[in-house]
Amino acid sequence: MRRVSLLIAFLFAGTAEAQEPRVLVTLKPLHALVAGVMDGAGTPRLLVSGAASEHSYTLKPSDARAVAEADLVVLVDDSFETYLRRPLANRKDRAGVLRLMGLPDVRTLPLRRGGTWEADGHDHGHGDDRARRDGHLWLDPRNGQAIARAVALALGRIDPSRAALYAANAERVAAEIEGLDDALAAQLAPVKGRPFIVFHDAFQYFEARYGLAAVGSLTVDPDRQPGARRVAEMRARIVGGQAVCVFREPQFAPALVTTLLEGTAARSGELDGIGAAVPEGPAAYSAILRTLAQSLHGCLAGG
Repeated sequence: MRRVSLLIAFLFAGTAEAQEPRVLVTLKPLHALVAGVMDGAGTPRLLVSGAASEHSYTLKPSDARAVAEADLVVLVDDSFETYLRRPLANRKDRAGVLRLMGLPDVRTLPLRRGGTWEADGHDHGHGDDRARRDGHLWLDPRNGQAIARAVALALGRIDPSRAALYAANAERVAAEIEGLDDALAAQLAPVKGRPFIVFHDAFQYFEARYGLAAVGSLTVDPDRQPGARRVAEMRARIVGGQAVCVFREPQFAPALVTTLLEGTAARSGELDGIGAAVPEGPAAYSAILRTLAQSLHGCLAGG
């Protein structure tokens, strides 16, 4: 695959004189997709790195300057990355913002309430406005493909001399994701239908794509501890054998998960949808999804 990247860079070497576009991306999995599309044309800047939560990130002054100066800002939506509402509103170039949630080829799902869920896993009481859609949309590989292509189009508009390079890179990224999707489907097929609980509801795109059976979440907002009633409801499910695994997340304290599992036969695992421990770069997207699949399979299969 490295040879393909070098060949693409060679074919479009005539664009080297053009200034590299300044691209800012909010989250690591999105950054990986953008980095893949930009291969041979520059490196995007990642905003939220390490184990920082996408829900509670606080902008530094340098971040606000980067938002203002970027040729292109890529985010899910400012109903999801709420810390960007004011900086985006203050940008002089309103066109240089790519909100993924509004794209026609990106499939979105309604937010679910916390607690236990209906048989199909959805809370049907929500409407279609963006504030009521689940923002963790990158966890469906089909959305990953659509995002890569949309980024290529956006970059081509601000950097037309490299438009062909971006388009070719996007198709390469989409092909890699196709292979990844097939591999994950095969890996997760044996654990379809095995019930589990998540700490917060961040994984329904992954669940829906691979037929996984999450039956509830402790919280919708990970910055708010669930109440005693919610904890008791989840505990009853676990004790009753209606959940074989409970998954924590590295960004949040695991003490509550430990309490829920005490004295039961259920197992614990860890899910990380943004790749806290994954190095940033083009390979991060596949690494994040593969790690999710490994964690789910390992816990649900009893390994």
